[in-house]
Amino acid sequence: MWYNIDRCEITGEERLYMIRVNEVKLSLEETVDIIPHKLAKLLRIRLEDIISYKIYKESIDARKAGQVYFVYTVDVETIDEEKLLQKNSQLVKTPDMQYHEVPKGTIQFKYRPVVIGFGPSGMFAGLILAQRGYRPIILERGQDVDNRTKDVEEFWKFGKLNPESNVQFGEGGAGTFSDGKLTTRIKDRRCRKILEELVSAGAPKEILYSHKPHIGTDVLKQVVKNIRCKIEQLGGEIYFSSKVTDFIINGENLTSIEINGQEKIPAEAVILGIGHSSRDTYEVLNNRKVQIRQKPFAIGVRIEHQQRAINKAQYKEFAEHPRLGAADYKLTYQTKEGRAVYTFCMCPGGTVVAAASEEGGVVTNGMSEYARNKENANSALLVQVKTEDFGSNHPLAGVEFQRKWEKAAYRAAGSNYNAPTQRVGDFMQDKVSADAGNVIPTYLPGVTWCNLKECLPDFVITSIKEAIPKFEQRMKGFAIEEAVMTGVETRSSAPVRIERAEDVMESVNVKGLFPVGEGAGYAGGIISAAADGMKAAEMIIMKFSHI
Repeated sequence: MWYNIDRCEITGEERLYMIRVNEVKLSLEETVDIIPHKLAKLLRIRLEDIISYKIYKESIDARKAGQVYFVYTVDVETIDEEKLLQKNSQLVKTPDMQYHEVPKGTIQFKYRPVVIGFGPSGMFAGLILAQRGYRPIILERGQDVDNRTKDVEEFWKFGKLNPESNVQFGEGGAGTFSDGKLTTRIKDRRCRKILEELVSAGAPKEILYSHKPHIGTDVLKQVVKNIRCKIEQLGGEIYFSSKVTDFIINGENLTSIEINGQEKIPAEAVILGIGHSSRDTYEVLNNRKVQIRQKPFAIGVRIEHQQRAINKAQYKEFAEHPRLGAADYKLTYQTKEGRAVYTFCMCPGGTVVAAASEEGGVVTNGMSEYARNKENANSALLVQVKTEDFGSNHPLAGVEFQRKWEKAAYRAAGSNYNAPTQRVGDFMQDKVSADAGNVIPTYLPGVTWCNLKECLPDFVITSIKEAIPKFEQRMKGFAIEEAVMTGVETRSSAPVRIERAEDVMESVNVKGLFPVGEGAGYAGGIISAAADGMKAAEMIIMKFSHI
């Protein structure tokens, strides 16, 4: 948000600020109100020469012993910006990161554009189309977020799985029952548009500048509902419990799609944002000869520690400072055999959740609410899986690889959706744990103490055993004996890539089909998936005039 110095308040006016200032440091006892004074000192100008400023990014620097700082990147408007830029070569003009709409095409639509899936890629594809007047039809196989929440909670409490409404399927996609993390490595001006739309729909304003922004499952549920309402107000239509069961292709052209094995609707532009767990849809696409290839991914476990131990490891003597909140971590290692081992989707102050979408399999994931105030921290602890590990050249061999270990976890834990669990100390010694220590497993419906080698490949077990002591060297307490490992995590990314021509975003062999997002193998999180969906929507806009 923009701060007007004269009035000392946030203004609603969006302005292009000319100077970007990096490394504005504040101690834990200093508030953002002191930023203009810091700017004046850094720029060697008078306080009254600063007209307004905007916090572009906020991060925490706890690398030096005995010191923790908030570090800001700030965009600032001053009386004489050009003079400052000439005097100080380290200053730069603020880059233009505003989203720019693409021009409309000239081909007349015969049928309204269709979006399959209402996760991040489908949601933002639908939103962009709706905002430009294209009135998209959006089909989601799962339930709306309210009914979906009821189904998910029934599964967590009683082990009763609904294969069409669960952590993977339904309004908002898999990210709705995660942490709502918005970190991304992509540099794309669409990212700013995504964040602004999320804030407009009720997400906290700090996601606009936080170095590691997150929304939290509890808040995200309302956010996705508000975006749905916005699409509908703009003329889009969203249908739940509407699984696409077939794609009718004439030559190289997609001509229609089948819904729930019954209704067929004609279509000439279909955005395919199905998510990484739509295995039955992969099978339909493969049977229809849509070009799909294998893609590497990763599998492993969820590891839990007490959150206060993570805070202590990261912030040392400042661990309980109220401004710092729950600490996180990110660790990577390459084994002697060349496999990557890494933590992923770390959820501070969260829980491990049951994320199965098929009967007879156990899948874990992590979830945090906005406050991140639960007892435990959890993270995926994953090992790289290469396509040669699949044991087959079939395009969907990676799906079968995932399914094999999910079923093994189901059997190992009692065939009742309990998850196999082992303490880190016992895992390192190949012993079945007797019970929990001071880290209580959070997974529901429940856990069964097992040896995790029963439900993970040998190379995953040996890779994790090699990595854990290395992670302990980087973050003291990671390898604590009583930390809990719960299996299995298999859905960190899609095991396939639905091949497309990047210049037009279409399938390489089916015209009118636009594969996007994590499910198509082109994204790795909420923001990158949403941006990918937007790109496909833009391609359709540039080709067609609205109907």
